[in-house]
Amino acid sequence: MKKVFYTASIASLLLSCAPSKSVKMQQATTVKETKKVKETYIGPKRRIGVVEFENKSAYGQGRLGQAASDILVTELVKSEKFIVVERDKMDRIMQEQKLQTQGITDPQTAAKIGQIMGLEAIVVGAVSQFGVKKEGSDYLLAQSKQQVADVTVDIRVIDVQNGQVILADSGKGQAKNKKGSFLGMGTRGGYDETLEGEALRAAIVKFVDNISNQLNKRPWSAMIADYSGEEIYLNAGSSSNLKEGLELSCYKQGKEIRDPRNNQILGYREEYLGDFEIIRFCGDGGDCSIARALSLKGTPKAGDICRLKK
Repeated sequence: MKKVFYTASIASLLLSCAPSKSVKMQQATTVKETKKVKETYIGPKRRIGVVEFENKSAYGQGRLGQAASDILVTELVKSEKFIVVERDKMDRIMQEQKLQTQGITDPQTAAKIGQIMGLEAIVVGAVSQFGVKKEGSDYLLAQSKQQVADVTVDIRVIDVQNGQVILADSGKGQAKNKKGSFLGMGTRGGYDETLEGEALRAAIVKFVDNISNQLNKRPWSAMIADYSGEEIYLNAGSSSNLKEGLELSCYKQGKEIRDPRNNQILGYREEYLGDFEIIRFCGDGGDCSIARALSLKGTPKAGDICRLKK
């Protein structure tokens, strides 16, 4: 009986020495309190861009910022609520404008890039804190060690029409990797680099719903790319989750309306052009559609906008 007891005890301790991981997520919190908006329909996807995040921590220079923005892009695409501009297209536009994607913090600069690329919003962010610590305990027969990674990520969502910050969020994440040994047997090793990605994802994953809820407060829109007779060609199609038969109201955008106090753009003068119905899709990429006029009050042209008909 004693041998069985000792054998079982040793097996139990060895199992406890096996490496294990845990990830802890904390709800992303808005700097400016915003109410959640209940989504009542599966509507058109939002066009959004994400630039490479800054890394303000003293750790992981050259990789943490890019890793954080890549994770956010992945989560945004997985949600199926967004069309996210590919990074190479973003980089190309930035090079043409003689700007750097990394470290963009000026909302007006980000808005300018977003307008050029036909986006509704652009996300800038930073890894503001990152730290790794070791915890453990030593006993007569067994040792237990674990690495703990803590991270804080901050983001700002910028409306490209006026350069205003419409959402500021901060998220925290934690990842742990536990290792142990018994009588010198067990798992030992150096720093586990996978903890970085796990902690970052834990901090970032909650951003997706907050971004979606905030953008859903604003009307979705698409731009007219071309016009022929009573048909218009839009820069949004099946990839944007549009459906045949969807009705839109289109407007000609005119002069900017600016706040006299700070000269900030509040909106644009608009002239109603008429209502249109999507009849088919076009383009190899699937993000082009053709709409037929239901009522025509003016002459559309490239750059005019269309919104969901109320």
